[in-house]
Amino acid sequence: MSLVVERHLIDAADWIPLHLSVKEDGGRLGALWASDGPATVHALSVVHERLLWLELRLTDLSYPDLSIVFPAAARMQRAIRDLHGFRSGQDERPWLIHGEAPYAFVQVEGDGVHEIPVGPVHAGIIEPGHFRFSVVGERVLRLEQRLGYVHKGIERRFESMSLAEGARLAGRVSGDSTVAFAWAYAMALESAAGATPPRRGLWLRALLLERERMANHLGDLGYLGNDGGLAFGLAQFSRVKEDLLRLNAQLFGHRLLMDRVVPGGTSVDVDQAGANAILEEAERIEEEVLALRAIYYDHPGLQDRCISCGRLGARLAAELGVVGLAARASGIAIDARVFPGFAPYGELEPALCAHRNGDVASRIVVRFEEIFESLRLERRILTALPSGDSRIELPEPPEAASGVGWIEGWRGEVFVALEAGAAGAVRRCHPHDPSWQNWPALEHAVLGNIVPDFPLINKSFNLSYSGADL
Repeated sequence: MSLVVERHLIDAADWIPLHLSVKEDGGRLGALWASDGPATVHALSVVHERLLWLELRLTDLSYPDLSIVFPAAARMQRAIRDLHGFRSGQDERPWLIHGEAPYAFVQVEGDGVHEIPVGPVHAGIIEPGHFRFSVVGERVLRLEQRLGYVHKGIERRFESMSLAEGARLAGRVSGDSTVAFAWAYAMALESAAGATPPRRGLWLRALLLERERMANHLGDLGYLGNDGGLAFGLAQFSRVKEDLLRLNAQLFGHRLLMDRVVPGGTSVDVDQAGANAILEEAERIEEEVLALRAIYYDHPGLQDRCISCGRLGARLAAELGVVGLAARASGIAIDARVFPGFAPYGELEPALCAHRNGDVASRIVVRFEEIFESLRLERRILTALPSGDSRIELPEPPEAASGVGWIEGWRGEVFVALEAGAAGAVRRCHPHDPSWQNWPALEHAVLGNIVPDFPLINKSFNLSYSGADL
């Protein structure tokens, strides 16, 4: 991939002006993190056809508030304060939960206003997150999230590992995006090492990534049908997803494809019999999903629940920095796969699937369209898979070498910023999940809707708790 990354060390006086120029140029904040020794805050922005990595060295453990330019920075700055002690912004509340200290939720007052606390422990098998609703009757006036219940010290754990060991940890940052995170880490390490994986390995990575995308979209469409009162949808989509996962296990040795994308390429390959099995599966999936789409689109009850529900307009989505599927459903045409020179997608020529209404129905439409596009990409990959090796051995990067990985996961843009230490160790690794940008958008999308619609709206985004709590 011809990924252009510009890295600059800047002064505090330039922190806000430079980011203002990024925003005025149509850029967006990709990730914000910090490192110790020396104390540094890092910002990675996407600006048209390049990535801009800005580093700010701190002298007094404080830095200018980036959320005045990019609102998505607010929660990242709170996490930096908890993890490193570097201070910025007006919100002094902790992000990570280390004890039982009282938390100052924003209070909404007025006649008939009351609060409904939901979580952090939920009835389903999901990670913990607290949602505080302020409502009049059933109408939502405000939603405030509190996350940070599942902090695992992943970023610090990277710093005790070798670069090779870090690849396995990267694939476990968020279990439903293991291919995306593993590929982003591998891309970052390959960049630091000055190496390029073989074409066959890159095409196989794309195959695995599209299978991960389909599996998650299939599962979500089932759950969205169920939350909209159509349990039939859950049963059918769960069955189709299960068949896909079983073929993953049969051909690649793991249902979720962990450790199949590795630095230098892939740890698996596919023979003609395996390719034929996937192509036959693609025909079945396409036929069944077409039939299920017709049911979803024609079902009056489901349409009544989904159309105009949880709407997020394009202007607000852009201001909040929303990415991925949620952005495309709100009419924002961004997808890292169509980025110029992104190997191998530059050869595969993926179509960008988008809608404009920004409601639950639009996010359902985008999921359907992306499944069909992933099936097309699967066929393209398997009928024109380059010959040769699927993996090369990487040279050891020199100390202080760095690299960035950027992959369009099924949920949105996944970043990994990596810095090499001495003797093949990890000096610093920051994996960034798109849920950082998209969680605040959920607080806006639910406004004006009724409380019983929240599970449907929440599932239409389907954000990661773990990915925003490393």
